[in-house]
Amino acid sequence: MEQLTAVQLSTAIRSGEIGVLEATEAALRRADADRHGAFVEVAHEQALAQARGLQDRLRDKDFRPGPLFGVPCPAKDLNQVSGMVFEAGSAVYAGQRAERDDGVVTRIREAGMVILGKTTTPEFGLPCYTEPEGRPAAVTPWDPTRMAGGSSGGAAAAVSGGVVPIAHGSDGGGSIRIPASCCGLVGLKPSRGRISKGPHGVDGAAISSDGVLTRDVRDTAAALDALSTGWPGDFFAAPAGVPGGFLAACDEDPGRLRIGVLSEPVISDEAEVHPAVTQAVKATVRQLSALGHEVAVARKPFGGEEWAAFGDLWAVGALSVPVPEGAEDSLRPLTRWLRDKGRSCSALGFAAAYAGIQQITRRTEQAWVGFDVILSPTLAQPPLPVGALRNDADPAADFAAQTDFTPWTSVWNLTGRPSISLPLHTARIDGVELPIGIMLGGGLGEEARLLALAAQLEATGPNRTQRTETVRIG
Repeated sequence: MEQLTAVQLSTAIRSGEIGVLEATEAALRRADADRHGAFVEVAHEQALAQARGLQDRLRDKDFRPGPLFGVPCPAKDLNQVSGMVFEAGSAVYAGQRAERDDGVVTRIREAGMVILGKTTTPEFGLPCYTEPEGRPAAVTPWDPTRMAGGSSGGAAAAVSGGVVPIAHGSDGGGSIRIPASCCGLVGLKPSRGRISKGPHGVDGAAISSDGVLTRDVRDTAAALDALSTGWPGDFFAAPAGVPGGFLAACDEDPGRLRIGVLSEPVISDEAEVHPAVTQAVKATVRQLSALGHEVAVARKPFGGEEWAAFGDLWAVGALSVPVPEGAEDSLRPLTRWLRDKGRSCSALGFAAAYAGIQQITRRTEQAWVGFDVILSPTLAQPPLPVGALRNDADPAADFAAQTDFTPWTSVWNLTGRPSISLPLHTARIDGVELPIGIMLGGGLGEEARLLALAAQLEATGPNRTQRTETVRIG
């Protein structure tokens, strides 16, 4: 059962081959046995009660369940799930429980997915690694000495470790795509406004989006269909999706596309790109060319100086998180450093940062006019050892190391465009086989095109049963 994709598992449930309760109980056993730091809480009673209710719904002959019905799906611990722990990876929220579901959790329930529990996240989702205080780090099941990425590291570890086929995540600077690359998964950051922050949340600078981590493209597409229903009063709205839905788009021919290859790091001039990453991009270019796509070099749309606007917004975002009075000293050094930076950002500076991301968006559009899709690595390196980026003694160096590790992902958050990390390649490094993510990005509202191309790459890879190509180094 654990080998099935989410769509395959739901098909078996809807046909009566597998019961919702049976699937939930099996997932709970796997979650209890997790050794990858995936979970903050495994919610047995709530999950089993929900599973029983869903099983009862199947007895109604007029009920038409969707393609993810009955599938276990934990929620990231930055989102509220009524009755479950809500600590946001921080010691200052220890023991706190949510009193309501937030909007995306409501959509998960409406799709018939069983909320298995809460997955691990770093403090307030700020770093790109998941090493919360007082809990085990989230690690990649490919090599448990290495990071699962962040901030949706627990979600990625749960899916890659075979506990569940799908897990909720969120992405403010790469936080779905980074762990997808580290754990050999599919991770999509949707277009700005595609998945609403309503009815309780607000968009702010609108650089963050909810989404999921999965093992294949169709599961991601099915989840996008389920989660992209908006709420009244939405401030941002993505262009309309395709009439048949995003899951159906995976079976469409993407046509002959003009694809720009962006190999040069964008936000960091100091980023060192691992040879395995470079070779993975070259292998993907060969695959795209063999499929008949036109591939050319895409120029870097902006640099680190312009990207500084993102840093200001990130710092102000960290400052805006409510912290109990007198608890500031209990925060992680990185969090305190970011909040201090936020305090030093004036109102005029914040307005300038917001204008800066709009200027970046225009520059990017001009730089990439004529390209249908942009191809780049997801990360500059394979998954690094736990602790390799974290530097409590020097939070500024910690933040700089994170930008070196992730020199492409936040481009898509700033511009609001969709991008997807795909597990197309692996590399043997230090005697261990590790996943190398490849990222595709498209125009605003063009998730259907990205998913069609992603499904094509997934289906035509040299090891398509495993959906990876091994890259040998040394």
